[in-house]
Amino acid sequence: MNPNNYPAEPFRIKSVEPVRMISRDEREKVISEAGYNTFLIPSDDVYIDLLTDSGTNAMSDRQWAGMMMGDEAYAGSRNFLHLEETVRELFGFRYLVPTHQGRGAENLLSQIAIRPGQYVPGNMYFTTTRYHQERNGGIFADVICDEAHDATLSIPFKGNVDLKKLQRLIEEKGAENIAYVCLAVTVNLAGGQPVSMRNIREVRELTARYGIKVFFDATRCVENAYFIREQEEGYEDKPMADIVREMFSYGDGCTMSGKKDCLVNIGGFLCLNDEELFSQAKELVVVYEGMPSYGGMAGRDMEAMAIGLRESMQFEYIEHRVKQVRYLGDRLLEAGIPVVEPIGGHAVFLDARRFCPHLTQEQFPAQSLAANLYLESGVRSMERGIVSAGRNRITGEHHRPKLETVRLTIPRRVYTYRHMDLVADAVISLYGRREQIKGLRFVYEPRQLRFFTARFEEIE
Repeated sequence: MNPNNYPAEPFRIKSVEPVRMISRDEREKVISEAGYNTFLIPSDDVYIDLLTDSGTNAMSDRQWAGMMMGDEAYAGSRNFLHLEETVRELFGFRYLVPTHQGRGAENLLSQIAIRPGQYVPGNMYFTTTRYHQERNGGIFADVICDEAHDATLSIPFKGNVDLKKLQRLIEEKGAENIAYVCLAVTVNLAGGQPVSMRNIREVRELTARYGIKVFFDATRCVENAYFIREQEEGYEDKPMADIVREMFSYGDGCTMSGKKDCLVNIGGFLCLNDEELFSQAKELVVVYEGMPSYGGMAGRDMEAMAIGLRESMQFEYIEHRVKQVRYLGDRLLEAGIPVVEPIGGHAVFLDARRFCPHLTQEQFPAQSLAANLYLESGVRSMERGIVSAGRNRITGEHHRPKLETVRLTIPRRVYTYRHMDLVADAVISLYGRREQIKGLRFVYEPRQLRFFTARFEEIE
């Protein structure tokens, strides 16, 4: 590995939060009491927390200063106006509805844009997105390219929509039975894989012929823009903001979890171009979130989000962010650890099928691998496989995704390369004893989004 491939942190550390490593005996007790679910581990018992990059970011001095300028008026907050102006400038959409986080925006969009029985094609499902779509009568249809389901295939833009699949779905079901296309940039459960600008443009051209709207899941849009700049011809020297703006010019709106690329700890929003849909969303946001000028956020949170969104467009920031993740992935690949390739923008995904070939998918190998990694090292990660996929709402059968992974998710501006070394060493050590990892079975299985609160026990 060439150290010149990984840029130094483009920031100085002003404030620190102490962490501690508890003993292995203590970790055994913790993971057992958590029912082998890393979501249920107390944060104080975690050494390096790679559970998620959602809301775990370190904010800048300017964001913290902005927090002190929070206008907490119940209506008409100046911070909302600042956020609205920022999003319009950077994303290009006409209307903004703030929410408490991304799933709040998913809830609103699903209610106003889906009629029961309509199909919602997307480039691979995401857990909360599909839940809201199905809860409102939609039928998810996966139209991602086949390559996305092959963890070993290292090619660019594995998040692309398969245009033939989308065309076939429209012809078979009828354009009137397609609610909208949900286009994720990047694709989380495929391993953080990006979508090319060409593919985004082609999706727009196809849907425009049938009058079908395109809504982005924009959660990690800046990371997607980085991959376009790095890997797609014609974008090598373009500013990040220009690439993001062009991406969204091919859509009708987006849902956004501000807890990722907006570099904050809470918040989200729904963007729309259609005035009628905007009117409906404003009515519903009052029911589920709050006034249309704050949604589920305080004024100070909206100010920090507006500032963070601009900071995320800085090339030095996003280059370091993506390449720090790549550093961890490259270390694991160099050691022969099976991971999803190529390395994505927010996480390294361990391929649990190849890591634990002695376990069947019904024994939840990714869930067990995540639990054992915590036991090994105090590093918290999360399962992204059959447990996360849940059950078919009609048949009750498990959804069985082809990818069975453990996500090592890197928070933004939080950890150093040395932390990545510690994580790599722990994974490599555990891989040497992988045959000792036992399967799991449910002790408690929630009916909705089970991966958050389910409990398991080891199969002896």
